[in-house]
Amino acid sequence: MRTIVLPILILFLLYEGSAQVNVEEVGQMPMELMENSGHIFYNGSLVSHNDSGNAPILYVLDTVNMQITRRVTVLNGTNMDWEDLSQDDAYIYVADIGNYSGIRTDLAIYKISKDDFDRSDEVSAEIIKFKYEDQQDFVDNGESNWDAEALTVFNDQLLLFTKQWLDEGTVVYSIPKEAGDYVAKRVASYAAGGLITGASYDALQNDLLLVAYSSTLSPFVLISRDIGMSSLFGDAVERIPLDIGFAQAESITTVGLQRYFIGTEQFVRENYGIHLDPMLYAIQFKKDNDPIDEMEEEEEENPDIDHQEDRLLLFDSYNPEKLQYDLLSNKSILAQAVFDTSGKMVQFTLGADIENNDLDVTTFKSGVYYLTLYLGDKVLSKAFVAY
Repeated sequence: MRTIVLPILILFLLYEGSAQVNVEEVGQMPMELMENSGHIFYNGSLVSHNDSGNAPILYVLDTVNMQITRRVTVLNGTNMDWEDLSQDDAYIYVADIGNYSGIRTDLAIYKISKDDFDRSDEVSAEIIKFKYEDQQDFVDNGESNWDAEALTVFNDQLLLFTKQWLDEGTVVYSIPKEAGDYVAKRVASYAAGGLITGASYDALQNDLLLVAYSSTLSPFVLISRDIGMSSLFGDAVERIPLDIGFAQAESITTVGLQRYFIGTEQFVRENYGIHLDPMLYAIQFKKDNDPIDEMEEEEEENPDIDHQEDRLLLFDSYNPEKLQYDLLSNKSILAQAVFDTSGKMVQFTLGADIENNDLDVTTFKSGVYYLTLYLGDKVLSKAFVAY
């Protein structure tokens, strides 16, 4: 039995590109948007929606005070599983494309006039219906490769990116932007190494950005630069881990000047002591010749732990029977626990009995586990894989 924490970290490094990125916490999303799943930045505000089973409403959010300023109902829309938003100069596109089990035959994209959206809190949409050209099996076998959560406008086409639960890759399909009934054409595929949940095409940069998370909820962004319909994924696809901790990143949208918003939805696992609020983050890419802030550099070289958030880091100890961790905090550990994915506690140690930062994993069956540390005023938890 051993853990694979180090191989996961190495995978990130192998894919990580040369781009410099700053990550900023914009604020907590309103709880009315705790299941937010798609975003666009339009008229200086964030437009968002919730996913499956929620009302067919688009929410307009002020990103300064994080308050909802408008709610626009799609009168002829049903939120079977809304998963993403995109836009062009004249229309907003709402992707009702969630398809976890791969059995849906009513996949659709709602096309909403921006003129209608601007002047009324109730709109009717044109409907783009489609099916995949290469899907033959509609049997419910649980997780499938036919789920999808990412959509973006690219020139005169809509690009849809599947979320392959089985293969952790994505297949890209193109669909016309006009209302009608279509067969979505397969145009590309990519071994993402994670679950794709959002897409945004930055027309000014001619870059395609995808947001995703790994099987252990480690979020990352994929960037494919200078794209074309026949070259959506070139040789220089960059994979950039997002330093926002344990999170279910659900959407990405272009703001401008290489700045992008990323949304996460609420994630709760009471048995693990995990409660993550829905958040909005901004990422800003630096150009290679951008100056580095000297004060920021000095702070990185001389970190003061009293002014940092408590963090839990996991490492491979190079011993197949051990997982090594490090707690970046001046607080004492009251207790340490390990949970499996069903919520069952498989190991527990009181803080007074913790002798070192090595966790014995010899008795663990293959699977995903959560190392949880209780610090009194907070609980830190991080996933690892044993096999």
